[in-house]
This record gives sequence, C-alpha cells and structure tokens, in this order.
Amino acid sequence: MFQYLRKRFAVHLTERKPRRARLVSKDGHCNIEFGNVEDQNRMAFIMDIWTTILELRWRYKMTIFISAFLGSWFLFGLMWYAVAYLHRDLPEFRPTINHTPCVENINGLTSAFLFSLETQVTIGYGFRCVTEQCGMAIFLLVVQSILGVIINSFMCGAILAKISRPKKRAKTITFSKTAVIGKRGGKLCLLIRVANLRKSLLIGSRIYGKLLKTTVTPEGETIILDQVNIDFVVDAGNENLFFICPLTIFHTIDKTSPFFELSVDTIHQQDFELVVFLDGTVESTSATCQVRTSYTPEEIQWGYRFAPIVSKTKEGKYRVDFSNFSKTIQVPTPHCAFCLYNEKEARAKARKGYDNPGFEMAEGSESTDDTKM
Repeated sequence: MFQYLRKRFAVHLTERKPRRARLVSKDGHCNIEFGNVEDQNRMAFIMDIWTTILELRWRYKMTIFISAFLGSWFLFGLMWYAVAYLHRDLPEFRPTINHTPCVENINGLTSAFLFSLETQVTIGYGFRCVTEQCGMAIFLLVVQSILGVIINSFMCGAILAKISRPKKRAKTITFSKTAVIGKRGGKLCLLIRVANLRKSLLIGSRIYGKLLKTTVTPEGETIILDQVNIDFVVDAGNENLFFICPLTIFHTIDKTSPFFELSVDTIHQQDFELVVFLDGTVESTSATCQVRTSYTPEEIQWGYRFAPIVSKTKEGKYRVDFSNFSKTIQVPTPHCAFCLYNEKEARAKARKGYDNPGFEMAEGSESTDDTKM
C-alpha cells in the first residue's frame, strides 16, 4: 500500500512539473500556430476546397454535409414554389378544371419542398410529377438533377476519403514511450522500439529522425528550430524493413553524432527534441502513410535497454508480449560516448604494444670487486 501511494505521489509530482514545449506530440500532431497570414493566402484554402474539406474535423464535416443537402432541397423548393406561383397553379388562384399545372399536386411551400427532395434524391413517389406544359419546369428539373449528382458525388466522396485516409493506418503503428541509450554491438547507441499492431505489412518502410534544437550561427543568427539529420537503422538497414514484429531501431553515437558530447549528467539539462519518422506504403490500399513521434531529454533513459518481448510457444508460434513493449532494464553503460571511445583507443594501443614515452631506464654501476676464492 505504501509503495502504491509513493508511486502515485511521484506521478502527481511529475504531472505538476512544467512541461517542455514540443513541436510534435507523442501521437504525431504538430504543435505549431500560424499568425498574420495574408488574406490572399487564406483564399488558397478555398481554392483547394477538396483538401480543406478532407482536413476538417468530423463535426464540421457533418455540419457541411447536412447543410449542403438541406440547403439545396430548400433552395430548389423555393424555385418550384415560384414556378407554381408564376404559372398560377396554387389553390389560392382557384385554377379551372381544364388548367394543366407545371407540377402536379404542388399546393404550397411544403409540397414544393417535398417535390424538391424527391427529385434530387430520385425517390419518385409518383404522386407529384412534372408535366410537359411548362418548359421552365423541365429546365429546372434538369438543373436540379445534375446539381444533385454533383453534391452527392462530392460529399459522399469526401466522407469516404476521410474514412479511408492512410492516416488512420498510422494509428496502428506505435513507438515506445521512452528512448534508451546503451551499448549495442560494442558501440554506444540510442535505441527506440517500434511495433506494427496489424499483421498486414508496410511495404517499403523507411525510418529516420530529425533533431530539433536552438542554435546560434557564427554570424550571430539564432535559429529556433534548427534541424539535424539523425540516421536510424536496424541490423538489416533502414529501408525495406520486414515489419512483421516489433523492431528496435538504433542510432550509433559516434564522433559524427550530435549526441557525442552528451553524458548521463548533462543530457537532461539540454533543450532539444528528437522527432522520429516512419514512412511506408499500406499493403491493402497501396496508399503511403507517415507515422511520427518525438522524444524530449526527459524521455531518454541513459544506461538502459528494452526488455525482450518476443518468445516462442510450445506450438511453434511466435508470441509478442506488449506488456513489456516500453519496459526497460538497467544495464552497465559508459558515462559518456567519449569515455567509451577513449577506452577503446587505450585497449587498441595496449594490444599493439605502444611504448610508454614516460618510461626511463636507469643504468646501474657495475661492481669492480673481484670475487675471492
């Protein structure tokens, strides 16, 4: 009980700490705001109406969907009412028995709205119909039918396209909550675990990273979001991954790495954000998708490795235990990459037998006394 309360208290204190500003959230959303955009640039969103509709939230999309149909039905209902009014087909004009109306059985605005709905959605109850008496009514019928097909195609296509967006496929790609720094293959590496929750593969997968930090150029210019390429690989490379089970990707911390100067004591004092990208093609739809996440210095554990999660059952199947997906195990790790590099150099020199330049040989004086028998 005491351990549980202590854990909850530690979590509460962690949540109370001021969070570091990050460009990309853990679920891949970009935290950026555009200000002072010119009006002519805002019109570009209207010109690209298809992309604008696709990127709307569902509540706004459904509002537009309902408004488009209801608005067109009501607008054409008013037109049908105007046709009946101009042709004096309404009951208040008391048409004669031999009078042939433009549209049968339109007695008011409500019946005109119902006829508009029946025409546009091609219900055709058979009670109301257009006669050949009025050319204006025939023309209006053709216009509404064509416009109705356009509205149906656009709105239904937008709904279908939003549902089938490859962005939803990205929801089944998950990254580990933290990254770890430890030894792999005798080298100090930054490791991240990624998993595909579906059995269908991502074809042509490629993974890479960007390190975002604030830098000052020699000219004195301050760059807030300076981007540095971070190469991530698995044992078989970083392209065409066989992504059937969780993979551990790693970045080697060598002299060319931006993490080479960091150590276990200084990494959490830095101000940077590591953004990781995974690009691939969905096998079932051939649509490309991108998954991304980010890690701040507080989310990088030095001196750890990921717990194993793949095992083999008695039936001969491979089982993935996702309860250990983000679990880490502490392992002996060098204090910094420079320490490991110096240690390797010292061992290499020892094997090659380098002379110690500080060593001096002292010559002793020989004794001149003869040995007496």
